[in-house]
Amino acid sequence: MKAFLSLFPRSWSDQCPGKKGWKTRLLGTLLIALALPTLILADDRPNLILFIADDVSWNDVGCYGNTAARTPNIDQLAANGRRFDEAYLTASSCSPSRSSIITGRYPHNNGRASELHQPISAHLPWFPRLLKDAGYYTALVGKNHMTSDKPASGEAAQPDPFDLVTPGKVKGNSGGHALWVQTVQQRAKEKPFFFWFAANDAHRDWEADKEWDETRYGSSHEPAKVIVPPYLVDDAATRRDLASYYNEVTRFDHYIGEVVAELKKEGTLNNTLIFILADNGSPFPRSKTRLHDSGMKTFLVAHWPVGIKSPGTATSSLASAIDLAPSFLSAAGVSMPKTFQGTSLLPILTDPAAKVRQFAFSEHNWHDYEAHGRAVRSDGFLYLRNNRPALPLQGPADYVRSPSHVSLRTARDAGTLTPAQADVFAAPRAEEELYQTATDPEQLNNLVNSPEHAAVKELLTRVLAQWTKETYDDVPEQISQDSFHRETGQSLKLGKEAFRGTPPGSKSQADRINAPGPR
Repeated sequence: MKAFLSLFPRSWSDQCPGKKGWKTRLLGTLLIALALPTLILADDRPNLILFIADDVSWNDVGCYGNTAARTPNIDQLAANGRRFDEAYLTASSCSPSRSSIITGRYPHNNGRASELHQPISAHLPWFPRLLKDAGYYTALVGKNHMTSDKPASGEAAQPDPFDLVTPGKVKGNSGGHALWVQTVQQRAKEKPFFFWFAANDAHRDWEADKEWDETRYGSSHEPAKVIVPPYLVDDAATRRDLASYYNEVTRFDHYIGEVVAELKKEGTLNNTLIFILADNGSPFPRSKTRLHDSGMKTFLVAHWPVGIKSPGTATSSLASAIDLAPSFLSAAGVSMPKTFQGTSLLPILTDPAAKVRQFAFSEHNWHDYEAHGRAVRSDGFLYLRNNRPALPLQGPADYVRSPSHVSLRTARDAGTLTPAQADVFAAPRAEEELYQTATDPEQLNNLVNSPEHAAVKELLTRVLAQWTKETYDDVPEQISQDSFHRETGQSLKLGKEAFRGTPPGSKSQADRINAPGPR
């Protein structure tokens, strides 16, 4: 309504003196208002925010059961919103995951963006741009890590998706969230908004330790109180590493709380749809880049007081990261582009028992090291296929250089690894793996040869093959090679792109395919 009233001048006599002029002005204004319904409805459409952490595992958030990492603001939003207990990423790798979220497409359907640091095919629309076209004020504050490829001959580049793009760093805070509240305060107030608020927390190397502000974040985490996952060595070095990681998680949570407080203050929180998640698992061995839950499962919290029914009730309905783009557009009343492969999660916000998909698919492509794996989840089972079984599922080079990984290597050389820890180095691996995730949360008991689970294996094998065919996925003949040493994490100094092969799906132009495969 404010947008409608703003069309009228402050003084009719200043603009249209006389009775006849007044009527002419009023008629003209009404015609303009009818021609621009989005302006009239601007205050009725929801505001939208995506908070995205960098390298945080699903179970390192308080409301998901971690009693050591402090996340009071996320926990409160979950208590008043919807916690998704079965949410999965399409890639446990920074830029491929973010690119997948912003296009609503699988990594191999995004062109070169299926691999780390590579651009999205130029013809694919980013959902914030569609919101911007519909009258939203859009901003990206914090980590970006998404780029567009050069347009093909005869094609135009996509319009800018954001009104504002800034890394959000200030002196004393390099976490990417220092300007989140300022962005809320200084936005174009006559429009609804979409904010992509992306922290650099908790990416290595740790910055929060040296930038810690106890008056804001509370006391830093004590190594003695962290929870050491079973695939890490429980020693002093690993505990210190985890405590630093927890500090980053808490700092991310703090700035979410500041944004929420500002929205409450200005009275816009009730009609603001918020989603919170991470781009991939934590930067520790057996997490980031893994197809297993430790890498690919994400916390996902939704908050929208006017749009969520039965708030505080968690959902076990399956969700994929590619479902966020259609969810935001559905909430805003914006038409879906034909390129989206995801589906809206809004039915689950209305009914926590609603089902919008039966299957969730994930990919592992090049991220510092040669890799090609695919996974599908359904009804509590995870089936994955290793297309490079001779190689260990090596994590990123930055955590190969980490104290936690050094401790694992030392235990390996001493012959004291547990089965969960030994899996970090396992090679060759099985070509196929099948797990029942509820009873095997660390995915260590491979059921692929179990007669009892033969029917599940057959179903998921067939579904994965169908998805591969319908989305035009493939295993490239010339795949990208290791660019870092697997033992030390040091650069092999091969040259900027000397290691780069052919991205998956490029041979069949999968970036031109919009089929979603089974859902």
